[in-house]
Amino acid sequence: MFGLGFGEILIIFMVVLLFVGPKKLPELAKGVGRGIRDFQNALKGQGSDDTLNGPKEDPTKEKQS
Repeated sequence: MFGLGFGEILIIFMVVLLFVGPKKLPELAKGVGRGIRDFQNALKGQGSDDTLNGPKEDPTKEKQS
């Protein structure tokens, strides 16, 4: 993991905790996790940009009025 040991990760975590604060830390972690997940999905081609156009309709079905 980038050549970081447990001590270095602990120091980084403590510095982030000092800057962000304990109340905002879960929100920050959630945002980082969501960003990593979106990035991985984009690499796999499973991006959420398909849902921006709305649900796909079956052209064989007639619209009900």
